[in-house]
Amino acid sequence: LTCVRGGRMVFRDVSLQANAGSVVAIEGPNGAGKTSLLRTLAGFLAPASGTIRFGAIEDAEERGKFVGWLGHEDGAKPQLTPTETLRFFAALGGANDNAGEMLEAVGLSRVRDLPCRYLSAGQKKRLALARLKIGARSLWLLDEPLAGLDAQGKSLLRAMIAEHCAGGGIVIAATHEPLGIDCARLALGAP
Repeated sequence: LTCVRGGRMVFRDVSLQANAGSVVAIEGPNGAGKTSLLRTLAGFLAPASGTIRFGAIEDAEERGKFVGWLGHEDGAKPQLTPTETLRFFAALGGANDNAGEMLEAVGLSRVRDLPCRYLSAGQKKRLALARLKIGARSLWLLDEPLAGLDAQGKSLLRAMIAEHCAGGGIVIAATHEPLGIDCARLALGAP
C-alpha cells in the first residue's frame, strides 16, 4: 500500500497480512503513518496505490462491515449514559442488547446511568472497548488502545484481545507502547 495525504507521501510499499486469530502491532514514531494505515485499512482513506483485501472482499464499503474501530475519539455523546451509548451501538450494528453485561465486563457498572460527560478519560476508553466488543466485528483496528488506561484497564484490553483472537478475530493496533501480548510487528519509518 501507498498513502498520500495533503500531497505528502505518508508511507509506500507497505505490505501486511493478518490471519484469523492474529494480532499485528504497527509501530513507529509520530508522523510515520500508523493512524493513516489503520484509516486506510478501515476504508476511511483510499490508498494511492495497492490493494486491501479481507478474504475475497476488496470493496472498502463491504470491508467496513467487518471492521470494529477504536480511534482517538471515544464515540460517547456527552449527554448519553454508558447504558444508552451501548444500546445505541448495539441497535446500529444489529447486535444483542447486552449493555449491562458489557458495562460489568469493563468495570463501568457503577456509572452506567451517569451522563458520559462526567466520565474520566479512562472510563471513556473502557466504554469504547465495550462498544467495540458489542459491535461483534471480526477485524478490530485499534489506534493507541492503551492510552488513557490504568494497569487494570490495560489487563482488561489484553484479555479482550485474547478472547477476540481465540474466537478467530483479528486485531491490528497502532501503538507507541508495547501491547504486552504475543503479536507480529510492522515498523513504519520515520516521517
